[in-house]
Amino acid sequence: MGAVDSTVNLGLSVIPANLLIVGIFVIGCFISLSMGTSMGTVVALAPIAFGVAQQAGISPALAMGAVIGGAMFGDNLSMISDTTIAAVRTQGTQMSDKFKVNFIIVLPAAIVTAILLGIATAGSSANIGGDLSYNLVKVLPYLAVLVVALMGVNVMLVLIGGTVFAGIIGIIDGSFGVYGFFGLMGEGIMGMEDLAMIAILIGGIVEIIKHNGGIDYMLYTITSKIKSKKGAEFGIAGLVSVADIATANNTISIVMTGPLAKDIADEYDIDPEGLRVYWIFSHVHGKAWYRMAVRC
Repeated sequence: MGAVDSTVNLGLSVIPANLLIVGIFVIGCFISLSMGTSMGTVVALAPIAFGVAQQAGISPALAMGAVIGGAMFGDNLSMISDTTIAAVRTQGTQMSDKFKVNFIIVLPAAIVTAILLGIATAGSSANIGGDLSYNLVKVLPYLAVLVVALMGVNVMLVLIGGTVFAGIIGIIDGSFGVYGFFGLMGEGIMGMEDLAMIAILIGGIVEIIKHNGGIDYMLYTITSKIKSKKGAEFGIAGLVSVADIATANNTISIVMTGPLAKDIADEYDIDPEGLRVYWIFSHVHGKAWYRMAVRC
């Protein structure tokens, strides 16, 4: 119903011309935090960032890095992200506790990233042409979802409430009718069908492996080389990284390795809230060493 366009245009309207790349990064952080999806954020911002880079003479790679960085910020932090929900459920912890631990880690990194982007693009400016009109009402569903989630409301209630709220606004402003509203919900659900089926199948496979002793064998193999709590943290990080590289899907890797990670965490007294941080590796295929260094 135009919420993404309104949010992006609102941000671009208030950002100085010489800080557009920094602004795109910040907008990406907000959208991904509100929507809980990195892919949707990248789709919305990548074309705009590429156009800004061309006008300002900035490296397109740097612009895309700003987009992806902002997208990953919220996807890792959001309480309605599929990866967050999967990780929290496998570890038996609370969303609010996970958010507090995660926020302390990612906020400094986001601030440093914004500063570095500002330095890297200093002296460059671009003029965003076209229509930058926005409707503040259409931004409200994002804000509502974010605020209610931070209040600790059950994630299912947050998702359902956000959907209904956005639907009401869309129907009132004529973006779609009642039947169109349900049709769009159906399209969204179908878009997640493949991932849902894979997650269900993997859950079944993991349980079969566990029944036949495979999980115990993996646990013994990993823990036999672990000598300390810090070593256990590195072991969990390596485990989920390998699974993510093998499957190329962060949610699936979490579902696969979650039970094993919890066993290791319980044995070495690793707090479940902090354990959520290690799932960040799922978003940076092959770059686990960097996030691990930040965590340490």
